[in-house]
Amino acid sequence: MPLNAMDISQNGNGSRSTVEGFGSIFEIEDILRSLDRPRTINVERNRSFELSNGQSPRQFFRDAENQAHLEHLEYVYSPSRRSILDSPRGSSYFESQPVVADAWEALRRSLVYFRGQPVGTIAAVDNSVEKVNYDQVFVRDFVPSALAFLMNGEHEIVKNFLLKTLRLQSGEKKIDQFKLGEGVMPASFKVLHDPVRNNETLIADFGESAIGRVAPVDSGFWWIILLRAYTKHTGDSSLAELPECQKGMRLILSLCLSEGFDTFPTLLCADGCSMIDRRMGVYGYPIEIQALFFMALKCALLLIKQDDDGKEFMDRIVNRLQALSFHMRSYFWLDLKQLNDIYRYKTEEYSHTAVNKFNVMPDSLPDWVFDFMPSRGGYFIGNVSPARMDFRWFCLGNCVAILSSLATPEQSAAIMDLIEARWEELVGEMPLKICYPTLESHQWRIVTGCDPKNTRWMLIWLLTAACIKTGRPQIARRAIELAESRLSKDHWPEYYDGKLGRYVGKQARKFQTWSIAGYLVAKMMLEDPSHLGMISLEEDKQTKHLIKRSASWTS
Repeated sequence: MPLNAMDISQNGNGSRSTVEGFGSIFEIEDILRSLDRPRTINVERNRSFELSNGQSPRQFFRDAENQAHLEHLEYVYSPSRRSILDSPRGSSYFESQPVVADAWEALRRSLVYFRGQPVGTIAAVDNSVEKVNYDQVFVRDFVPSALAFLMNGEHEIVKNFLLKTLRLQSGEKKIDQFKLGEGVMPASFKVLHDPVRNNETLIADFGESAIGRVAPVDSGFWWIILLRAYTKHTGDSSLAELPECQKGMRLILSLCLSEGFDTFPTLLCADGCSMIDRRMGVYGYPIEIQALFFMALKCALLLIKQDDDGKEFMDRIVNRLQALSFHMRSYFWLDLKQLNDIYRYKTEEYSHTAVNKFNVMPDSLPDWVFDFMPSRGGYFIGNVSPARMDFRWFCLGNCVAILSSLATPEQSAAIMDLIEARWEELVGEMPLKICYPTLESHQWRIVTGCDPKNTRWMLIWLLTAACIKTGRPQIARRAIELAESRLSKDHWPEYYDGKLGRYVGKQARKFQTWSIAGYLVAKMMLEDPSHLGMISLEEDKQTKHLIKRSASWTS
């Protein structure tokens, strides 16, 4: 199988030749940048940074030549190099904020360079354990890093990342004998250096090397959301208006808006296709994917040009947004009243007047949800599909629902009420649980396949953004103070174990970039709430409509 790669030859003095023509805006940009690029500095690579042979090929690599050189490829990034821009904050600020200073230092150590330019941050810089794929740049993991760099005035790395991942999208994507959709974005990529030919290559993983071999449904959504954040923060729309970016968005949307056998506007997904990249019983219509889908559609509506191709997509987006918002607000929302209604459902109803539209068996309601639901508060449940409701709380989906305005103002306030009322269960001593409650005993063995890593992860930046939008900054401040008391001392672990999050995770990587960047984004957003505009969307008048259930719903 040919390498899915981006091959750029370089010589010792920094000049290079490419295997592609000059018709692409990417190549023109690269050539212009090279005119004032400093002489390439050879950085000695430690053996701990080497990576085994990657996969994920791209069509223009020559097979025979590649096979001869693959064994010589080495992974390279320079953890000692600084960002392309100096931090605008003075030294006095970092002296008064030692945890912030430590976080920035750790974040910069995770930077990945391609042809002398920063293109992302690796998942974790922990040399004490086997790297597996933690030395790759993950699309979803880079989002908080990108926001931190944007808030710090360092825009170029985000632009580089958006362009390079877009370029990887255009490559051939095959798993075994099956070809993936043209619009699929990579889950991650890595930089390989060939010392024999003295060139660097980007190798993408579209799921063929991932746990469970599942393609990342969320990567394309995060890419669109980040493109909008970049455009909003910099005020520069030229990147989004590039023909390549417009085409990339249309390809992503084509995958999601295609017609099929669906009777719901939600997206049908497999387990492990998002941040919860392991078996977790979220197959079907998980809240995380639906909320990201909704937000990406709203961002695309702001970014797509109104030309002949764009107008068709805009009409489809508006129609889908209306249907999706109604479906989610009506059927995924749970509060005390709705819980009581479900508890009293009749079953085996037929016709369009059915109240129990999904034929959910009331006896399937878990015992814990009755004690968990406060008198004030509510949330979007984890999943709704025929004869099945997953009543678990998922933090990312609910926070994104607030930020994207998928949740109404009343629903957003109710989610915050729930977090405050159930602080010990959802936050504990180390914020924040991605899922509640945890699966235990026989249920854990059946649903997760005995997976030991399904536990709490750091989502403090999303919580902070949601708190600011709903006017509850005190909740975020309390969570950040908890995080500051442990994170730096514990060397920025990937996750924590225990019901209250008191213990560093058994298999947690140290210096996890998601944890580091998430803390920085939360801290900077709380200091300057105007940053919220990058990732917060108000309800658009074009898609706003009165949400009413049919008369049969409560009859």
